[in-house]
Amino acid sequence: MSCYIFSLVFQSEKLAGKQGVEAPYRNNKDAPQPISSTESTGKLGGKSEMTEKSKTDKGVATRRRFLTGAAAVTAGAATTVAMPNVSRAQTVTLKMQGSWGAKSVFTDMAQQYVERVEKMAGGRLKIDYLPAGAVVKAFQVQDACNKGVLDGAHSVTAYWYGKNKAASLFGTGPVFGCNAAQILAWIHFGGGKELYRELVQDVLKLNLVGFFAMPMPTQPLGWFKKKINTADDLKGLKYPTVGLATDIMQGMGLQVTQLPGGEIVPALERGVIEAFEYNNPTSDSRFGAQDVSKTYMMGSYHQAAEFFEIIFNKARFDSLPAEHQAILEYAAEAANTANYATAMDNYSRDLQKLMKESGVNVYRTPEAVMQEQLKSWDTVLESLNQDAFFKKVVDSQREWSERVAFYDLMNSADYRLAYNHYFPGMLK
Repeated sequence: MSCYIFSLVFQSEKLAGKQGVEAPYRNNKDAPQPISSTESTGKLGGKSEMTEKSKTDKGVATRRRFLTGAAAVTAGAATTVAMPNVSRAQTVTLKMQGSWGAKSVFTDMAQQYVERVEKMAGGRLKIDYLPAGAVVKAFQVQDACNKGVLDGAHSVTAYWYGKNKAASLFGTGPVFGCNAAQILAWIHFGGGKELYRELVQDVLKLNLVGFFAMPMPTQPLGWFKKKINTADDLKGLKYPTVGLATDIMQGMGLQVTQLPGGEIVPALERGVIEAFEYNNPTSDSRFGAQDVSKTYMMGSYHQAAEFFEIIFNKARFDSLPAEHQAILEYAAEAANTANYATAMDNYSRDLQKLMKESGVNVYRTPEAVMQEQLKSWDTVLESLNQDAFFKKVVDSQREWSERVAFYDLMNSADYRLAYNHYFPGMLK
């Protein structure tokens, strides 16, 4: 504000000196009196000198009166100038646990959400983020959040689909042609957000609110002792997965169990499982998948559209100021870009490392195997659609996919063709 007053003073004096006039006055008595033409010529010697001095004194005094008034007006105006929007909310710290180990790339992504919350809140909303096991086990974060043991959690809906299989539709659902980003768009603009709230709060009566982030790339079929050529090669294998993927793979003849990521490799070493999938090349390599298997099958319909579920105890959430509630919600959207960019950078680099440094053989899952997966999805949906709420969600996704996937598939460039043009022989 002092700079503003200085500028006003400088400009006023400059104007008065340049134009030979005083700045505007509040009334006529403040204005300098008229000077006769004789006085102004200076031809009467002493009188001219006195007149000039008088003029100068009057001008200085008048400018002082003006500047004093201007400063007062400016100071008064300062009280009405809108100040920056500074949060008046008290500083709050929320305790959040993830379903991921401390070294998981998913923990890195959860931290990106935390960073955005804290920066958007100007430090007045903080999240104390903890890795899996710090308070409860990976699959128990929803219960802990519901009971208020945790304020929040960073996980996926497939981890609690045992309470209601419709949960898996918000992160491990059927593929009608949409990818994960397009199903995330369904959550925001196709009615998914409202259906999720209905499931959590009305059907299951849970004290929770939740948001979604990070459209995950298709999850690989997994790690095997040998290349999978047909669906028959999968039958009888002891294989861990989660959510509705459990039903799909069981329908194809596999013996399915559910395990957190950190327990997969030990289970394989003990012979509890014979093959496995987790999520992506980075996560898989960080827990040592390449040390127990050298065959990696990429591409599958069992988990092709998953996202992170970020949940909060509803009573705790409702107690927060509206601005903090908005930040917790919209930071999930902000984290999408950072999470996805992190995934593209890490997943692609680590896949190359697995091939070039660890001797892993990477294969594309045969189309015949994926066709059998779609048939298994048909069977599972026919059975589960007997539940009215489950069917309502599936119908909503199917209607969305018919329109959105049609647009995308009709319009998208053939990226595989372009890749083969510039990097021939790379894709097998």
